[in-house]
Amino acid sequence: MSEKPVEGMSFEEAMAALEQVVGALERGEVPLEQSIALYERGAKLKAYCAEKLKDAEEKVELIRAQEGRAVGTTPAEGM
Repeated sequence: MSEKPVEGMSFEEAMAALEQVVGALERGEVPLEQSIALYERGAKLKAYCAEKLKDAEEKVELIRAQEGRAVGTTPAEGM
């Protein structure tokens, strides 16, 4: 598994690393101490991905607002 610093990863790299961590933990293929370290890395990766998604959503909302389009959620059609 890559030990690249989380902060230096792209969203896609972080998601792939998180999938690897989850897979290793689910399979139980690592000793307890290493599992704890993997869990900690997974938590960092999850937080990083969540922050990247939040940033992307905010940028989209800003673009929509600049275009004069409604921001936030929109109701489903037919309701």
